[in-house]
Amino acid sequence: MQHVEREITAPVTLCDSKGLLNPEAIGFARHPLIQSNLAKNFMKKKKWNYWCVYGENLMFSATISHIDYAVVCFVYILDYETQRFFEKQITIPMGRSVKMPENVLESVKFTNDNLTVQMFHIQGETHLSVTIPDFDNEILHADLHITHPPNDESLNVVIPKSRNVFQFTAKHHTLPTSGFVKIGDKRYDFNPDYSFAVLDYGRGIWPRNAEWNWAMASQRLGGRRIGLNFGGKWTDGTGMTENAVFINGAMTKIHEDVIFTYDSSNFMNQWKIQTKFSDTVNLTFTPFFERVSATNIKIVRTEVHQLVGYFDGEILLENHSKLKIRQMLGCSEEHIAKW
Repeated sequence: MQHVEREITAPVTLCDSKGLLNPEAIGFARHPLIQSNLAKNFMKKKKWNYWCVYGENLMFSATISHIDYAVVCFVYILDYETQRFFEKQITIPMGRSVKMPENVLESVKFTNDNLTVQMFHIQGETHLSVTIPDFDNEILHADLHITHPPNDESLNVVIPKSRNVFQFTAKHHTLPTSGFVKIGDKRYDFNPDYSFAVLDYGRGIWPRNAEWNWAMASQRLGGRRIGLNFGGKWTDGTGMTENAVFINGAMTKIHEDVIFTYDSSNFMNQWKIQTKFSDTVNLTFTPFFERVSATNIKIVRTEVHQLVGYFDGEILLENHSKLKIRQMLGCSEEHIAKW
């Protein structure tokens, strides 16, 4: 019913000298101990730093990604109440000037006349700064300070498809966030007691065609910081999962596949997210907004349906107590890529 997942407790490199997966890196860690020293594998390396910040009124997201033959940077916002949504994406062929770091908590930046994103990590904080001169015909400027509590655990896991097809992902949840996002004359302030950031750091060697589901949430519920992270399809059959729950910074790893059940002809219908064999995870997800992002630039085609909505249900913890989830704001997505 459950996978036997090895826990990594000491620093390790992701790849060997030939650019193949280092067997010692297969497993999960509660801290970012894995150095993603990707090399060789010409045109197959995929790297990204994705941030999503849940404010009280606004969801704000910024990503820098490098897919070997192009850099793709995108920023989007969603005002929960008005459902104002806008996304700006810039693609730079080759993108040799963008250097993606090998460690999770390192700095990266993208600078362009149309869009500047800076993710600076210093002294236990990530400073996320974004400036866009034309964002839905207005100027966008974001200045967010994301705190990494020193005792918090995170999900850092290596998914082994084979020695030459694999992915390291780091999911850091419930990171208190302060600062502001200003769009034209409208300013959104972020209170660290109720605003939380999620980091999705990915480094891997991917097949030409890939498909996955990801569900996540980071909110304060009943006075506690609660984070949810579930992945599907890509991890199936690998012996590893991207499934975990965070309570006040402590991670409960879920060693079982999670099944996403949803209507791909209408993503706005309710989703079910459940563990494959047991009742450990039993959640429904009710969307209120659908973000569709498609890229079609000759050799690269991707389509993302990211739903924003509310999770309800319960999760069985290791001590046999139940974590009840009620109206928890978060996202669930389907991602199909040919890259």
